[in-house]
Amino acid sequence: MQTDCVSVWEQCLKLIKNEVPEQSFTTWFLPIKPVKLNGGVLTIQVPSQFFYEWIEEHYVHILKKALVATIGQQAKLEYSVVVDQGNKNSSPYTINLPNIKTNIDKAEKPRRMTNPFELETVDQAFDSQLNSIYSFDTYVEGDCNRLARSAGYAVAKKPGVTSFNPLMIYGGVGLGKTHLVHAIGNKIKEHLDDKFVLYVSSEKFINQFIKAVQNNEVQSFQNFYLQVDALIIDDVQFFGGKEKTQEIFFHIFNHLHQSGKQIIMTSDRPPKDLKGLEERLLSRFKWGLTADLQQPDFETRMAIIHNKMEAEGIVIPGDVCEYLAYTVDTNVRELEGVLISLIAHASLNKRDIDLELAKQTMKNIVHDIEAEVGIDYIQKTVAEYYHLTQDDLKAKTRKKEIVIARQVAMYFSKEYTNHSLKSIGYHFGGRDHSTVIHAVQAVNDTMDVNANFRNSIDDLKNKLKIKQA
Repeated sequence: MQTDCVSVWEQCLKLIKNEVPEQSFTTWFLPIKPVKLNGGVLTIQVPSQFFYEWIEEHYVHILKKALVATIGQQAKLEYSVVVDQGNKNSSPYTINLPNIKTNIDKAEKPRRMTNPFELETVDQAFDSQLNSIYSFDTYVEGDCNRLARSAGYAVAKKPGVTSFNPLMIYGGVGLGKTHLVHAIGNKIKEHLDDKFVLYVSSEKFINQFIKAVQNNEVQSFQNFYLQVDALIIDDVQFFGGKEKTQEIFFHIFNHLHQSGKQIIMTSDRPPKDLKGLEERLLSRFKWGLTADLQQPDFETRMAIIHNKMEAEGIVIPGDVCEYLAYTVDTNVRELEGVLISLIAHASLNKRDIDLELAKQTMKNIVHDIEAEVGIDYIQKTVAEYYHLTQDDLKAKTRKKEIVIARQVAMYFSKEYTNHSLKSIGYHFGGRDHSTVIHAVQAVNDTMDVNANFRNSIDDLKNKLKIKQA
């Protein structure tokens, strides 16, 4: 039976890995251990009460689907929660807790997306492939996304009626495209439950079409999609170069649009920059509204952090929130990954969230620190070179030798990290971005006229490159 529970859990993990982000999978599923399998009841061991509550709140439906797919409709879930880690003389003390959400046998029907084309009409219980976690309530509005969010909300209230049809949302990785389109779909279903809403990635659409061609079911494939009231296609840039896929999507698009059905798409770039797509398709992408998502500004990142932590019932100190907002200035996905890791570290280590824990967490996951050279290391190296301390570089003093060292450290921070000017200034005692600009310019100007100074910069470059190698 032990072997059975291990193999069942390994199969579940394979399914779960396709449903959640990699960071979430590593943080919340890899630490779980299968304990036993008895009559369709799988017992899994989780490392803490908090861990158990987090899984129940955020991932229980994914767990259920994986268990039903692996064991069958009779599958049930039980938790073994570690309440005392024990020591070398005693085993960990655990308590068994049930799956507190709805029973698995009452869970939603398994997805039928693998072969839906035999359906003459859409089953109203058909899974729309939407993630219920994503909503407008959890989507923080800022200057970076205001147009897209406002247009999305208008579409959600009146799908197919507004002039925002199609609605094309574009932006870089991790800026919230998928969250927003899921929120639109969920809002439509919330107040128009008779509408058939379908979310599908471009990759899945392509694979379904290929399978339909192989099975001579192209007409059934098209008929299925023509029944959709609100079609959400994620990452349409992957249609590039796939002529037959574009042709079938062109006909589906035309029919839905002419029938007053809503079309929502995402892309990593605006329509004019999409490569390998037919002009007739690109022209239709431009019929409605194209809205971009940009990197969130500091205030929006602060709001995201506060909202995320409040939703989990966690009070985050102001200095920690500010530190994270300044340090993680790339995208929302990376910021949320940091918060998940921070919560997990606090739970597993039974520690309060403070600035020290935040910095330790960041060292493991933030790209520019993983790239070996971070602001902290630069400050330490420059301070040692000039026989100063890191605190000297952050102090308000205007002593010439400290000002020079500070400017050099700012110069290298701009050179070797992905931090914004505002973020760099924050790490040097809360200075603004104009101070960083001045520092970089001052170092460049001095190198042009002072050979000794230029040599010192080269020495420091060599020290930093040793760390980079």
